[in-house]
Amino acid sequence: MDSKPVHFKKISREESWGYDRKTLDYIQHASATGLYEIRGLGAKRKVPHFDDLVFLGASMSRYPLEGYREKCTTKTVLGTRFAKKPIELDIPITVAGMSFGALSANVKEALGRAATELGTSTTTGDGGMTKEERESSKTLVYQCLPSRYGFNPDDVRRADAIEVVIGQGAKPGGGGMLLGQKVNPRVAKMRTLPQGVDQRSACRHPDWTGPDDLLIKINELREITDWEKPIYVKVGATRTFHDVKLAVHAGADVVVVDGMQGGTAATQTCFIEHVGIPTLAAVRSAVDALEDLNMKGKVQLIVSGGIRTGADVAKALAMGADAVAIGQGVLMALGCNSDTYVNNGQHLSALGEYEALGTQPGFCHHCHTGKCPVGVTTQDAILEQRLEPLVGAKRLKNYFKTMNMELTTIARACGKQNVHHLEREDLVALTVEAAAMARLPLAGTDWIPGFGGY
Repeated sequence: MDSKPVHFKKISREESWGYDRKTLDYIQHASATGLYEIRGLGAKRKVPHFDDLVFLGASMSRYPLEGYREKCTTKTVLGTRFAKKPIELDIPITVAGMSFGALSANVKEALGRAATELGTSTTTGDGGMTKEERESSKTLVYQCLPSRYGFNPDDVRRADAIEVVIGQGAKPGGGGMLLGQKVNPRVAKMRTLPQGVDQRSACRHPDWTGPDDLLIKINELREITDWEKPIYVKVGATRTFHDVKLAVHAGADVVVVDGMQGGTAATQTCFIEHVGIPTLAAVRSAVDALEDLNMKGKVQLIVSGGIRTGADVAKALAMGADAVAIGQGVLMALGCNSDTYVNNGQHLSALGEYEALGTQPGFCHHCHTGKCPVGVTTQDAILEQRLEPLVGAKRLKNYFKTMNMELTTIARACGKQNVHHLEREDLVALTVEAAAMARLPLAGTDWIPGFGGY
């Protein structure tokens, strides 16, 4: 008897858009554990960004500056509105607030050393001021957060500026997290917390419910510092136009706007990826608010959230920022996601530790675990020695120095003798989305989406 041929149906390998592998992993993990994911760093989704803008360099209609022969200044002054002692920086690139607890003491010292050599500022973050960062930082901004962990009036007086944190770009509307594995004896003592217990910060300040109360708090901080220190107000980018206006009405000298690409030591992934707006959109809204109040130049604007390169800095300044603050880029410069660390001048492999975390260099976002393979986001007594302060300071100094050279290179190419002379008309957008958010013309046209043109 002849056998009939067997026909096999071809199996489709097309992945579902709505239920791709990432979504399936999320659903299966949630259904198995009943828990949401917590992780560090910032949003991984692609959103309109500074990469979607380009500069119009000078040629005939404008003349560029000649290379390194003609000076391009980078001096930046912050806090000129009310403070008796505004902050004077050599460059408009600063270190964003990152706490001791999230970072090791060695890292805090490295940040301070590098910032001092560069003539810029660093910021404390949650949990109080460490001896290492105060002694190593010439210019230190002291954060006042909703948690008030480690908050000390004496440290307020020892700071060079105070930053009142209303929200953070990675989690606007949410409080901070520091999981128990990072709450070692020193961190616990500084924050008056039990050792080894998860710390979840409040999502709003305990002693005010609105901008009128913020005005009272700012005045209290001014009085305790004899009106010497600039007062910053930091907001996570959401309803940026209104939030900036309220911060200005409350008396802020400087407003810090942190976009959704900003990082965190630990928070829910749903926050990181689905709450807040891109930095590109936030800058435009913040500048609009200042201009609407006729306060542009009187109240300074610092932009953070996804600033990585000198080109990013130049674009933020051209859009109206006075300075930028960098967090994640700083961590990467220190060795975050590198496959090696330096110990006594030797480059040693960290691949085994990445493997133990179930990840690889370039993919790691496990800051919350306290098991950082390169010693950056850890409180482990052994792991933290993998980041030597002098080595970290040198790496960060090189990174900021490179960005500043890129910034001045672009400014010269646009014919500017001062990086703060960069302006919106120096920029065009490459996508319709970026053109609409930044309110800049699409390249090759004078069309701004929603505003006419051709």
